[in-house]
This record gives sequence, structure tokens and C-alpha cells, in this order.
Amino acid sequence: MQMQTQMTQPQIPNPPRAITTKDLLYIKDVLSWELLAFKKFHHLAQQVNNPDIKQALEKTGQMHQSHYQRLLPHLQVNNNEALAHLPNSHPLQ
Repeated sequence: MQMQTQMTQPQIPNPPRAITTKDLLYIKDVLSWELLAFKKFHHLAQQVNNPDIKQALEKTGQMHQSHYQRLLPHLQVNNNEALAHLPNSHPLQ
């Protein structure tokens, strides 16, 4: 029976705010969808006369605007700086 030793990596108390390229592209797509949804609901709300429908459309548009504003800070990170603070467990030599 052979025992394998596991290499443990140091835990990061507060993970850096770095994101992968794939995550970045996905967040950009979602931001685009949220902004488009906000604009469409706002435009539709301007076109209707029924106050209940108008209010529902505005509320839905505001929800999409809120989602957009919550996602935006994830793109306002200096990703290179965040990556530089990661512990380097596999140095290249």
C-alpha cells in the first residue's frame, strides 16, 4: 500500500478580485443583456397609457438597471494587480 502525500496550498484569507477571461466575457455579455432589457422596458413604459401596466414595466426596467449596476463593479477591477497578489505556488524557472 502506497501513501500519497498531498501538497497543500496556502489559503487566501481574502481572495483577490481577479477574474478569468471567460468570466470577464460572460459578465460583459450579461451587462449588455441587462442594459438592453432596461432600455426596452423603459421604452415600453413610455408607450402605454394604463398606469398599472406602466408601473409594472418601469419596475421591471428598474430591476434590470439594478442588476446592471451590481455587475458593473466587477469590471472596474485592475485584474493584473489582483493577479499579482496571488501566491505563486508553481514558480516558473
